[in-house]
Amino acid sequence: MAEEKLVIISDKWGSKKGLWIASYFGYLQQYYDIVFYDCQQLGNIDVSISSEENIDLAFKENGIKRAVSNLIKKETQPAHYLAFGMGATVIYKASLMGLPAKTITAISAVGIETEEQTAPTDVQLIYGECDKSKPGLKWAKSVGANLKIVPNFGHTLYSDEKIISEISLELLENVTKKAV
Repeated sequence: MAEEKLVIISDKWGSKKGLWIASYFGYLQQYYDIVFYDCQQLGNIDVSISSEENIDLAFKENGIKRAVSNLIKKETQPAHYLAFGMGATVIYKASLMGLPAKTITAISAVGIETEEQTAPTDVQLIYGECDKSKPGLKWAKSVGANLKIVPNFGHTLYSDEKIISEISLELLENVTKKAV
């Protein structure tokens, strides 16, 4: 059986603070051919002082645009996508620009409510209920976004073991359903 390709994009911290990301690999690498992108590298983010403010600013200034552009150049065949935080923002914006995707799971994307284009149908946006960056329901309706809100979680819900297993199981269902 040919393995499905899964592209995973880190949050703004890249692989520096991403020990939790190994849990996703644990669940998924047996069933997917995984390609991993460090969001900072994708956006050519190079800050001398790696503070949250500096990283956020670097992404806002041009990092998101560069990351979207680099991703579209690198990924030309349809694949499944899983992305977190800033990586989810990149994948959402790339999907609006025609990135070929089978499915996209974008968790805790930041600042996408400024987008007015219709959301691609293959994109699932997941947010913690307490995440300050989650878009409003009015926006979600206006662009037809597939929005899922998880109660009692904040922005970094994607690093919680319970959420990791739920999301991984959903992704595994994508593959196993097709195999049957």
